[in-house]
Amino acid sequence: MNRRWRDKRIGVLMGGTSHEREISLKTGNAILNALQEMGYKAVGIEVSFDIVKRLLDEKIDVAFIALHGRWGEDGTVQGLLELLRIPYTGSGVLASALAMNKIKTKEIFLYHGIPTPEFVIPGEEEPQELPFPPPWVVKPASEGSTIGVSIAYDKEALGEALHRARQYDRQILIERFILGKELTVGILKGEPFPIVEIVPKSGFYDYRAKYTPGMTEYIIPARIEEHKQQEVQRWSLKAYDVLGCSGCARVDLFLSNAGEIYITEVNTLPGMTETSLVPKAAAYKGISFPQLVQIILEEASLKIEGGQGEKR
Repeated sequence: MNRRWRDKRIGVLMGGTSHEREISLKTGNAILNALQEMGYKAVGIEVSFDIVKRLLDEKIDVAFIALHGRWGEDGTVQGLLELLRIPYTGSGVLASALAMNKIKTKEIFLYHGIPTPEFVIPGEEEPQELPFPPPWVVKPASEGSTIGVSIAYDKEALGEALHRARQYDRQILIERFILGKELTVGILKGEPFPIVEIVPKSGFYDYRAKYTPGMTEYIIPARIEEHKQQEVQRWSLKAYDVLGCSGCARVDLFLSNAGEIYITEVNTLPGMTETSLVPKAAAYKGISFPQLVQIILEEASLKIEGGQGEKR
């Protein structure tokens, strides 16, 4: 493997100011430890609104982005690094911004014919009628880790779910609930990993189910037929491609009980602790956590060159 960053100073950007700060710190420290154990000159940089000064003071040569949520996963930090000419891991400015906003993501999916659950964008008032029956999934447009997400089984619960979601975002979407298997596909350098099936014991893969040990079972490979596995990976890769993603990302989706695939979103900076979903899938494929970190690092680059738009 080409180790072009072996003798360079690597800054692992973690923490940030979003609601996912604590998860980002876990991701960042896991990455930092792996890099240091492999002999890289890596330093941890906790991101706040003084990030420009921190980056200039630390004099890093490359950034390993371990941020989640706003001001980190949404293109803002990527744009800053482009301006400072510091190569970085993951997707570029545009792909990061599009993938962070679930409404824009789904609009692009629809344009490209990628199956995604039916949805509506409510106004300030609670909608009187919806074009699909309950249960309804109510989501803030630009939050991760299922923050602010609720499942509403009736109109009363819908009002409460909208109120909760609006505490996190001005833009909200109401999505058709898909009954079936919840799946996720890690993608690295344009190649899909084995499919992970997610089985939360509570029935809802919310923040608690994601981050409380023992609350969710993960099955690799997913318990679906071979031809359907290939179809899931094919659609996941197309979702990654149409958003313009690069490096490591994770595509979340459902396989309905009727055998239909529905892509819900793409995470351009998926969790990277040793027990996160992408490392689990990589391990099944024989890629250790340090190896995975190293592969992601070696793909670090600037995506905007010479006024020619983003490259991947």
